[in-house]
Parts: sequence; structure tokens; C-alpha cells
Amino acid sequence: MKIQIVEDDRALSGGIVLALKEPGLEFIQDVTIKSAKDSFEESGPELIILDVNLPDGSGHDYLKWVRERSQLPVLMLTANDMEMDEVTGLTLGADDYMTKPFSLAVLRARLQALMRRVKGQGAGVYEEDGFCFDFGKLIFTREGREISLSVNEQRLLSLFVENRGRVLTRAALIDRLWSDGGEYVDENALSVTVNRLRSKLGDKKGGVSYIQTIYRQGYMWKREGGACSGGEP
Repeated sequence: MKIQIVEDDRALSGGIVLALKEPGLEFIQDVTIKSAKDSFEESGPELIILDVNLPDGSGHDYLKWVRERSQLPVLMLTANDMEMDEVTGLTLGADDYMTKPFSLAVLRARLQALMRRVKGQGAGVYEEDGFCFDFGKLIFTREGREISLSVNEQRLLSLFVENRGRVLTRAALIDRLWSDGGEYVDENALSVTVNRLRSKLGDKKGGVSYIQTIYRQGYMWKREGGACSGGEP
């Protein structure tokens, strides 16, 4: 797997490489948005560690540029301990977020969880009211129109449809989505991810709410579904 690190602090970037280095991983290190874009097009990373504050602009701009081209997992780093920075990153499609200073051990755990999610997406197929979700091929459509989902959005959708009709508590969802280092995750990250998924799915279209908020408990995918034509149930 190729991991791109976009971080202008060369010492920190080198420390991340040392902390994560293991067989099968290749690292691409960039210090500016410009060089990151060049590396993205030339090398095709499969996961990105992205700092927000870069010499030639905001990492959020690079994230937006990446999301126009790919749904690969992105973990953002920031020195700004501000809720709005986290909300902005997650709204633009970041899969995870860490505030500096942070433990390299926790960073490693969070990235390993992201990599497992990439490799371990569910293989089932689900169909209902114009939705067709193929978790094996990672193709998600509504009325034939493809829906582009980030890794965390895919995982969240999988949890909802696998447990349709059951309430999933916020604590359980945070634990499943950010299973390593989940104690460091602000609950706001879950709310942003749920709202982003709702928006992409067109939830409440035609007056039907699929992702229901259960007061003081969590969320639930309400209705029943079946298998897509040619797929496995």
C-alpha cells in the first residue's frame, strides 16, 4: 500500500514513516500542496495523511481536490484545536482527524484501522426503493445514479443496512468506525459523518427517512431490503 504524507514538518513526517514502516508499505512524502498533487497523479497513493497548515495553502483545499478524483481514505492532522477545523475536514470527506501533538502509537492504530476497513468491506448486496449498494464491488447507486462515498461513509452505511430495524447507539458506532483510538474521537465526528451520508443518499427524498435519529439513543436504518439482481442477499 502506498501512503502519502503531506506535512511540511520534515522531522514529524520522518517520525511518522518510522512509526508506520512495515513490509508492504511505501511512503510518499510531500511538503506542499503543489508537490502533493504531482505525487498523487504520478504515484497513485492509496491512503493520505494530510496536514491542514501547509506553506502554499490549506490542506482542506488539497482534500477537496482529492475528493473530486478519489474516495481513498484520508486522515487529517492539525495544530488547530478548534471544532470548526474538524467539522470542515470531515464535511469535505476526511475519514479521520487528529490534533497535534499526538501519540505516534495512536496514529499508527488509527491508520491500521483505516487500512483494515479498506481491505475488509462487506461483500453483501442490498436493494430497496431505488437504492442498490454493492459492498463487495464498492458500487452504490440510487435510481441508477452512482453515489460517491468515502471509506467511513461506506462503513457507516454497511453498519446501518446490516442492522436495519435495530438502534445503533452513538457509542457503538464510534467504536465500530474508529475502533482503534476511539476514545480520542469527538462525538461531533459521528454527527458530521451521518449528516454527510444522509445528504449523499438523498435521505428523506419523497418524505421517507432511512437513517432515523432515535432520541437520546443513536440511529437506525428503518426499513427492510433485499438483494440486487444478480447479487447475493
